[in-house]
Amino acid sequence: MNEVIPEDNTGQQQPLPVLPANKKSKRHLPEVLTVRDWKEYLGESMLIIFSVALALVVTEYFNGLHEKQQTKEVIEQLKEELTNNKKAEVLQYAYQLQVLNNIDAALNNPALAKKFIDTGAMHLETIAPAGIKYRDLNDVAWQAAKQHNIVAKIDLDTYSQLTYIYENQHLINNAEQEIAKVLVSWESRKPENLRTTLLLVKDNYHGWAVDRAPGLLQLYQQAIDKLEKY
Repeated sequence: MNEVIPEDNTGQQQPLPVLPANKKSKRHLPEVLTVRDWKEYLGESMLIIFSVALALVVTEYFNGLHEKQQTKEVIEQLKEELTNNKKAEVLQYAYQLQVLNNIDAALNNPALAKKFIDTGAMHLETIAPAGIKYRDLNDVAWQAAKQHNIVAKIDLDTYSQLTYIYENQHLINNAEQEIAKVLVSWESRKPENLRTTLLLVKDNYHGWAVDRAPGLLQLYQQAIDKLEKY
């Protein structure tokens, strides 16, 4: 069918008007709605809960392994420190017994005693050639163990024994300070107080160090044996 082009009053053909497109002619795609029932929502919730729980279990497991490894290292360091302290105390005990023998010799020999304090000057090497304290008893590993809450990792009896050991170590180490107080006193330099000074030094050695040593040496080995099971 031929399209007729209208003419105006002059007889000329006019262009056809452009009609707007019909919006209703556009084709709409159908919308798809997904409908879920309660079972699907429950399944997704359970999956999330399981994932979170699994992550917590795995984290706790690895934290437990790390904690066990740390505890093992702390106990190994503690055993090593006790072993070294035991060796040091064996040497120190023998040395301090010799110092006591030297003091007894000076008490029984006035000529030897006068060498200890000569015209107000004190010659400590006369009775203690290596000084008042022969060895140091350390507690670095013990302090680290307490910070690591070692009491929760070992039995109460072992912890109590370790506490007693390190308290006695402190007292033995303190002997140097207490004996020094006697020796630096101006009264100790008086010739008439020579015998008293020697007796005070002897008593301090006994009270702070020598009399504690035999029992401490036994406790060292007992504690080391107990820590072997951890």
